[in-house]
Amino acid sequence: MITVITATEKEYSSIQDIAQQTWPKTFGQILSPEQIAYMVELMYSLAAMREQVQKKHHVFILAKEQEEYIGYASYELNHTGSSKTKIHKLYLLPEAQGKRTGQLLIHEIATRAQANRNTALVLNVNRNNSAIRFYEKNGFKKTGEENINIGNGYLMEDYIFEKAIETGTLE
Repeated sequence: MITVITATEKEYSSIQDIAQQTWPKTFGQILSPEQIAYMVELMYSLAAMREQVQKKHHVFILAKEQEEYIGYASYELNHTGSSKTKIHKLYLLPEAQGKRTGQLLIHEIATRAQANRNTALVLNVNRNNSAIRFYEKNGFKKTGEENINIGNGYLMEDYIFEKAIETGTLE
């Protein structure tokens, strides 16, 4: 059985471990090894994770099967002062894919968003990432695209996806 917990700082190293394992597999065909290393450090250093939680109000959650963490997500309620919840991250170890773990994490975030009267989930996904199909299968619709300069000469080229979560629409 897979359970979901809210991560505390003591679990940050588990999130970092999963990121180190998943990022090269997820982005190895579309980003350079240098950009992957840069982005993992930018987003998953201890200082970066603390800032995301303490200053940006992100919440990290972990999926756990038996005693092993197999995936994580992070989200932010009321993103930019709206009634939308932004999913900032969602990554699974390869062996956790295809077990509905991703859907479980999305459902957990949607439940928490609804409890806070948020009406939609939004997220960004790289324009060339195979995860686009996963999000579309789970009810997300493409609403736009954006390029985000992340420094060091790197650009995130993303689609923006959204899914309504009004009462009664959770599956």
